[in-house]
Amino acid sequence: MGRNVLVTGVSREIAARHALALALDPDVDKVVGVDVVPPRQGIDGVKFVRADIRSPVVAKVLAVEDIDTVVHLALQPSPTRGARTSMKESNVIGSMQLLAACQRSAEVRKLVLTSSTSVYGASPRDPAMFTEEMGPKRSPRSGFAKDCAEVEGYVRGFARRRPDVLVTNLRLASVLSPAWVTPMSDYLRLPLVPTVLGFDPRLQVPHPDDVLETLRRAVVHDVAGTFNVAGPGVLVLSQVLRRLGKRSVPVPPSVFAGVGSTILTALRSEVPGDLRQLLAHGRGVDITSLRELFGYQPRHTSAATVDAFLVGLPPGAVSGQRVRAAQARLAGEDRTRREEVNSDE
Repeated sequence: MGRNVLVTGVSREIAARHALALALDPDVDKVVGVDVVPPRQGIDGVKFVRADIRSPVVAKVLAVEDIDTVVHLALQPSPTRGARTSMKESNVIGSMQLLAACQRSAEVRKLVLTSSTSVYGASPRDPAMFTEEMGPKRSPRSGFAKDCAEVEGYVRGFARRRPDVLVTNLRLASVLSPAWVTPMSDYLRLPLVPTVLGFDPRLQVPHPDDVLETLRRAVVHDVAGTFNVAGPGVLVLSQVLRRLGKRSVPVPPSVFAGVGSTILTALRSEVPGDLRQLLAHGRGVDITSLRELFGYQPRHTSAATVDAFLVGLPPGAVSGQRVRAAQARLAGEDRTRREEVNSDE
């Protein structure tokens, strides 16, 4: 028999795309998506239930739909219009209610959590690469990073209480996609990009296709543990901006939060505090466990993900010459990947 899967936060692009992919997977019998609002895109083959995971209603959904696998994709990476209190309630209280419902369910046998590499923090004392066993040099004190750290703690407690439930924790690096609303995507869409004067942070960005495939495998394969999910290879911010043809405005570190926020407010965008820390100190994460234990090698490097982001921007957003150059680089990387597959065979 296939799996009956519940996907939380299905109004977000990543969760909606994941739910659609699961609905087409032969190893999955039923997909139920829950959120407080319906997704903007169609989710054919997915049963949508309007529900707030902060309420006890989610326990009824698990029971009525015979859910055996829960994919928690409802963690919000940035507040809506500055509503940090609502964001924290949704992230932390919602996760606690969901875990309580899973604990009471006799049917649930698998939990997949999408956390974030922001739990490692960002400081000048960080190692070159964080492995999953490492902790932050400076613990996150606020924002999305703190929410993720708290939720991961609750999930570890849940795993101790329900050892019969397989738990997979995917720590996603800052996802970059021209079609998804993410803090990194919004930041790099800006026509004038504020940067931290004197800093050129290291960045890793996973491609949305790799994120979706990692999520799918976490559902249909049984691999417990915590895994970093990021694009192979590291770029510094100046390289990313040059590839995209973006103009930057260097801002002194001591006033980056204030001045940077003022600039972004004028441009009708925001840079969450977690991302501002990353833009100062950067972060590198090791994906060896993702390859060797989880069994997935991301198909797109960080550089290719930036090129794909550029190519996917609306016409006129960047010059045709830059788009053609990015397309040529992507075609070259695709040829190299095919040759490597053929040589392995």
